[in-house]
Amino acid sequence: MFPTYGMPDGANTAWMLAAFALVLLMTPALALFYGGMVRSKSVLNMMMMCLSAIPIVWIVWVVFGYSLAFGDDHGGLIGSLSSFPGLHHTYGTDGTHSGIPLVGTIPAILFVAFQAGFAMVTVALIAGAVADRMRFISWLAFAAVWSVLVYIPVAHWVFSAPGLTEAHGGWIVGHLHAIDFAGGTAVEINSGASALVLALLLGRRAGWPKDPMRPHNLPFVMLGAGLLWFGWFGFNAGSELAANGDAAVIAVNTLGAGAASMVAWLVVEQVRHGRPTSFGAASGVIAGLVAITPSCSSVTPVGALAVGAVAGAVSSLAIELKFRWRYDDSLDVVGVHFVSGVVGMLMIGLVASRTAPAGVDGLFYGGGVDQLWRQVVAVLAVIAYATVVTGVIALGLKFTIGLRADRQHEVDGIDDAQHAESAYDFTIAR
Repeated sequence: MFPTYGMPDGANTAWMLAAFALVLLMTPALALFYGGMVRSKSVLNMMMMCLSAIPIVWIVWVVFGYSLAFGDDHGGLIGSLSSFPGLHHTYGTDGTHSGIPLVGTIPAILFVAFQAGFAMVTVALIAGAVADRMRFISWLAFAAVWSVLVYIPVAHWVFSAPGLTEAHGGWIVGHLHAIDFAGGTAVEINSGASALVLALLLGRRAGWPKDPMRPHNLPFVMLGAGLLWFGWFGFNAGSELAANGDAAVIAVNTLGAGAASMVAWLVVEQVRHGRPTSFGAASGVIAGLVAITPSCSSVTPVGALAVGAVAGAVSSLAIELKFRWRYDDSLDVVGVHFVSGVVGMLMIGLVASRTAPAGVDGLFYGGGVDQLWRQVVAVLAVIAYATVVTGVIALGLKFTIGLRADRQHEVDGIDDAQHAESAYDFTIAR
């Protein structure tokens, strides 16, 4: 019978309260990271797109989103609206059980909030691909609909493990048995594939790629990357839902992958372009963190270095494809989040070790291709679903309320056109 009732474990609850705060920090950190990447006339709009994901997702999550993601399973595809409507059965007591609703050994309402942070940052990630040119009202509508039709179903497939909140779970975790510990598919590949579709349907920025569109504030970018790295410890290690040895291994792997990826990215920059850059360092950290997100429970600390190094090198090359293939992914959501998410998922099938918390051997550790094919199926399924449904949502909005901001607004500055504000006031007072 779910949910279970009882007294929460104090140590685990304290850790998860901290992890929830760390995960929630990631969306404002992303706003700072993305905000520094755009031109000065677009920074407020970019940060608003990221921060608006917090209230939009939370309202959806409270009313019915959590219930669909973690409610009673229907064929491995979606949860039930009747399980936790309005977060019913996630807090308080029903008068017939002792204690409060639990998920594992922590309060169920804390698990609700922790998982909401995942949904928030996933929605915000997509904004980076459409910087400088999307109407804000259209973004709000897209974010709300996308969170319901794309994120929530995939979250159920990946995060709703059998016995966690209900007896049966999503098909990727419960039937396919692919490993995705903290969201390589649900968060990174899901947002990356959707970002590409939205960017293609929206069209290129005015003047791209002819005009230089350099980051206006690299210290913002580096500070945002640092805060994201900090928050990622809650994202990954918090997904263990306990303060134990496995969470410690996961935290160490998160550190190692980010470090190795940063070094790999800078090496590629030095070889290809003659100089390592601060922008590359920040991007490299994020690529490694993305890749270790699904694999942090299944690789050793040395394996985490391999995951990070491959992700950093591959993503540093992948971001240049947009110039060759002429798609305008403004802030490299595809090149970093999508590509590194795929790398992280597939590397599980290669370098997973039975000595890690997940207890599975990959190909290089004598496990054959059994885990690898499961990872491939999970990746392809999420890409296909996200691509198709995002396309339908974007086309629906394009032909109703419209997606694209006025071209002159793009040229003059989307901050002023969409928000009647400017990030920097250079007017001299008389």
